[in-house]
Amino acid sequence: MTTSLSLPDYENPPLIEVVCGVLFRPIKNLLAPHIGLLWQKFRPIYSTCREATPLGPVVEQFEGEESRPVELEFGEVPPLPRVWFVHENDQGVIQVQRDRFLHNWRKVGPDDEYPRYHRVIGMFREHLETFDAFLRQMDFGEINPRQYEMTYVNLIPVEDGWESLAEIGGVMPDLSWRPIPDRFLPTFESCRWHADFLLPDRAGRLHVALHTGRRKEDGRPVLRLELTARGIGADTGRVAMWDWFDLAHEWIVRGFTDLTGDGIQRQVWKRTR
Repeated sequence: MTTSLSLPDYENPPLIEVVCGVLFRPIKNLLAPHIGLLWQKFRPIYSTCREATPLGPVVEQFEGEESRPVELEFGEVPPLPRVWFVHENDQGVIQVQRDRFLHNWRKVGPDDEYPRYHRVIGMFREHLETFDAFLRQMDFGEINPRQYEMTYVNLIPVEDGWESLAEIGGVMPDLSWRPIPDRFLPTFESCRWHADFLLPDRAGRLHVALHTGRRKEDGRPVLRLELTARGIGADTGRVAMWDWFDLAHEWIVRGFTDLTGDGIQRQVWKRTR
């Protein structure tokens, strides 16, 4: 297993959010009053509660595998919303729905520093254990994992290694814009790019997505680069689960380094190794 000490590292990464989660077979006995009881376990620190639209299940499929049916909620019990428990500092979010448990770390202020992988995965692990204990307390049994997921969201504003989209190659060398003479098309106004990479031993895929946009607080042009690892190994036990997240973290970090330019890594993000 590769350790984080041997991975590329940055003093000033463009990271604004990390999401860790597990998708499991729906817990049909989990009702809205139970979510309120669960909130009491987290409320001393995750002091705010919000509702959001439930996330639909997305399960990685591989050629030759038997198709895994998607389980939807029907019948007399109405669907539950996705419930957010928000940390008092607004950086942490626990998300719960009948078939999913997630934890987000978010960069809220400009001076917020990414707490590093070992702390982020540690928070997710601690909160998932609290959720496990709650399910046992309510006699709901244990979660039956269908898939794990980890997402890193990066925001790269204009002037951080690029001035216009004609210079996108400095950020993403594989997407270089060729300044050929007498070119008919002007520099593109916006772009969306997506690529998928297989993880070893069919443990899932790394999905990479880049698109242009504008930063919410000041309207400045930005590049939003998301790297999502999604999948599950042959062993669905809890020990193997943490091995999967270590693998996902390695692929996200090495994938980010492979896909971005050396200049912006050294000069803007301050790569240290």
